[in-house]
Amino acid sequence: MTDPSSVLLHETRNGICTLTLNRPQNLNALSEELLTTLSDTLDEIANDKTIRVVIIAGAGSAFCAGHDLREMQQDSDQMRHQGKFSKSGETMMKITGLPQPVIARVHGMATAAGCQLVATCDLAIASSNARFAVSGVKLGLFCSTPAVALTRNISRKRAMEMLLTGDFIDADTALDFGLVNQVVEIDNLDQSVGLLARKIATHPPRVVSLGKSSFYRQVEQNTREAYEQTSRVISGNMMLEETAEGINAFLEKRNPYWRSHKT
Repeated sequence: MTDPSSVLLHETRNGICTLTLNRPQNLNALSEELLTTLSDTLDEIANDKTIRVVIIAGAGSAFCAGHDLREMQQDSDQMRHQGKFSKSGETMMKITGLPQPVIARVHGMATAAGCQLVATCDLAIASSNARFAVSGVKLGLFCSTPAVALTRNISRKRAMEMLLTGDFIDADTALDFGLVNQVVEIDNLDQSVGLLARKIATHPPRVVSLGKSSFYRQVEQNTREAYEQTSRVISGNMMLEETAEGINAFLEKRNPYWRSHKT
């Protein structure tokens, strides 16, 4: 476990790494320090083969209230603002590019860049008290960068409604929109997130990483390019020893034995 005073807590157990945004007094707003720490930590995780799954959570009463507006308001230089937003985007892309799947554990508020973070994670489980918004328009600041992740998760019309009104949606609406995978009671949130993480962690890491990478590449391609790319990926997948073991185990009606993990 990291120093409890750190802006980002980092704990790994049984191959599952939990990153907790730790600025509860600021509703875990993404300060420059927090973004830098998160970015650097993601780089470390990407090279750690012992980590199978990553969970991103928030300390205190909220998941994340977006960028730290007090901090940003102190800077009047446009290029420095652009640098900060660009760094935020790079950090979000590191989550997508991470070899390990990332699950958002969402409770309370997830607004603006906090909603962007939920949309960026591969999977998301929300408590029934979670609320989501891209509310910058109400402050005169359209949520242009959060829109990138949002529009890659939900329909354009749903996204535009959220972006143009700035209104909150509740957890059930977020589930209906496709922003989250599950909604559970707050008392069951850790159990549900842990169950999903452990289920993913039982699968061969190399295959999961290969599949995640291929998934995001094909999403951005046209249909023909996507089939060409995924045909190359799945044929290469067929050559892996994990695949041979998995298929043999299926045909022999037994559990597979992964060299790096027993099932």
